[in-house]
Amino acid sequence: MPLFEVETTSHIMIACVDDESGARSFAAEHYPSEEVVRVSHRPRDAWVISKNLLGISATDGAVCQTARDCLAKAQGDKLHAVRLYMQSTGADLDGARKVIESNMVRGW
Repeated sequence: MPLFEVETTSHIMIACVDDESGARSFAAEHYPSEEVVRVSHRPRDAWVISKNLLGISATDGAVCQTARDCLAKAQGDKLHAVRLYMQSTGADLDGARKVIESNMVRGW
């Protein structure tokens, strides 16, 4: 099944649906108060997040493990995980948010 990227006024979602109308319906079902800004068909069957674009270098292998540990301790609560990550690594708020969010997308 193809992947569609659906951007609303507040979210960007990836939906596994048959076509563009299905992607719009997906967004309306989950975020009914938001306007759909853009729908685009993903060229492949995977969603990839570049660690380099997020500022995470390849030599920081422990970064992802630390982030996953913080997510596990926070039971998936993003804000709590960000705080835990900041506390355990000394990272600033923006850096901690990027690392936690990138690991949430990949599944902690």
